[in-house]
Amino acid sequence: MGATTQESAAGKVAITRENPVVHVRREHTLEIVSDSGEGAQKCGQVFGAVSAKMGNGVWTVEIIPAEIQPPARAPEGASGNRIRIGSGPVTNWGDQTDLIVAFNEQVLLARHRLGALADDAVLLLEDMWATHDDPEIRSAWTAGLAELATKPYRLVLVPMEAICLTVVDDARKGKNMFALGMLAWIYDRDLDRIDAQIAHAFRKKSEAVYQRSVSLVRLGYTWAAEHLDFRVQVAPAPSDRPMVVMNGNEALGMGAIASGMELCAMYPITPATSVSHFLSETFERYGGIVHQAEDEIAAAGVAIGASWAGKVAFTITSGPGLALKTEFIGLAIMTEIPLVVVDVQRGGQSTGLPTKVEQSDLLAALYAQPGDAPRIVLAPATIEECFHVMITARRLAEAFRTVVYVLSDANLATGVQPFARPQLDERWQAAPLDLGAVPAGAKPYAWDSATGLSPRFIPGQAGGMHTLTGLSHDEGSKVAYSAGVHQRGSTMRSRKLAVLQSLLRPPVPYGAEEGDLLVVGWGSTKGAIEEAVDRARAKGLRVAALHLRFLSPLEPGLKTIFARFAKVTTVEINYSDTIGDPYVTAENRRMGQLAWLLRAATLVDVDCWTRVPGEPLHPADIVTAIHGMLTAGGAA
Repeated sequence: MGATTQESAAGKVAITRENPVVHVRREHTLEIVSDSGEGAQKCGQVFGAVSAKMGNGVWTVEIIPAEIQPPARAPEGASGNRIRIGSGPVTNWGDQTDLIVAFNEQVLLARHRLGALADDAVLLLEDMWATHDDPEIRSAWTAGLAELATKPYRLVLVPMEAICLTVVDDARKGKNMFALGMLAWIYDRDLDRIDAQIAHAFRKKSEAVYQRSVSLVRLGYTWAAEHLDFRVQVAPAPSDRPMVVMNGNEALGMGAIASGMELCAMYPITPATSVSHFLSETFERYGGIVHQAEDEIAAAGVAIGASWAGKVAFTITSGPGLALKTEFIGLAIMTEIPLVVVDVQRGGQSTGLPTKVEQSDLLAALYAQPGDAPRIVLAPATIEECFHVMITARRLAEAFRTVVYVLSDANLATGVQPFARPQLDERWQAAPLDLGAVPAGAKPYAWDSATGLSPRFIPGQAGGMHTLTGLSHDEGSKVAYSAGVHQRGSTMRSRKLAVLQSLLRPPVPYGAEEGDLLVVGWGSTKGAIEEAVDRARAKGLRVAALHLRFLSPLEPGLKTIFARFAKVTTVEINYSDTIGDPYVTAENRRMGQLAWLLRAATLVDVDCWTRVPGEPLHPADIVTAIHGMLTAGGAA
């Protein structure tokens, strides 16, 4: 193509390079990485959101260092975003990156050493380090480029620092927008949409910051137009339905509002905190309150108190906070106070991997309580489901007078994906409370013998006064230690889960109803598992997938479904031993957490393939595992 221009609100931007090669792709994966604090994540967020709004399928994954402020120019300090865009729906982050923008060679080496980059990846690298005043930095640059040269990457050096300094005094506060401009030209992103997204992202900053950001985008766009000889075309496919674009934590917050919940009690913890950030800006408009307690224990107590008073509150946390809330959650189960607990899982054990994904809280959510403490456990599989799961959780907590866990994870929390705008329904909201007088002789735990359900007394109801206690109690809430009383109370609290399971439908396998292998997953692994199954089936393998959203109670019919497959395995982001490793045998092998649960529930010899890399699973790795399990003698 010859010299052209693109019109935008800020004026025309010249495209002066003649005839760049346009690579037409059904999908493409790109990354932007920098030192922490240089804004690569913000660049990726804006690019991903704009791509989604233009009609592309999108899945983003934030690359977050474990330390709050890691050292500069260190591989372990790589911070940024990975964005996979497609002409159709995109459900996971894919396998390897096709193009990467890096602000120094050390963060680029981090991605190279992890095997994150395709062999033919294009590397757009800041070139200032080649002539840096510090000889050690120059030496590291030379060594770094030599290491990168071991792969057939295409390296393009970009003078980001020098160009950004024509607009800002500190290029660290401008390179991300310059990089955004380069990506806008490469992928033909709409500049007006970028301007609008920057305005939204920087809505709390000054007009001057916004104007500088727009100017830097134009500089990056123009530099790319004048110096790059390629572009990438991933055609959008706009939906005929209104769409929304958000990450999983925003979807959880919006779902809480839509459900009619009115209190979020929390204590800041990564990666859950941004739910409260979102709600802090919006909740009050809908009658809600965000309460930041002094610690995780107090947050659970505040939520329980609000729910006891007639609301249905929720508390949000991650693994370490979940451990601290344990005693209070047991109190809510014993007293049958409705409570929603959102756990945005991260890597463990202890404080573990604060910024990395893992699915290792399942057994804790199910069993981490002294005594028998039945509760409902749900796991959304997509960002759209993060919205709807909060509505379901609120309704179940209230209907069954129990604790409902929502197990999200860091992959869903920060990932951005478009989905159809929900059509709001008044039935999602909590029904008005009945504050009329309690009938004479009514008891606060008048359990229905068939269902275990009982009326909910609200403080202040005439005739409803009773002692609330976490001790074993009878139907009148009177403390009682006799064997018969405790047996009946335990039976009634457990019975509610059986009632709920009777209302659920059996899950439907993806790909086929029978075959040689069934891959079972839960949570954010859905997209990667189903893409892997599609690839395996395209090669003639008789494999299918099954994804579970209810983990307590389990969805019905699993044993019947499993019987239609020669082998059943789970795929999970948590730890399991590998048979053949030193001292590991079939007898002592520790299994993946869902596999453990399914083996106990179905008595089927469920295998598992699990990994804890601190990042989402790749479809290609799951395909390899599927081949291994279908090979005679192959093992997960």
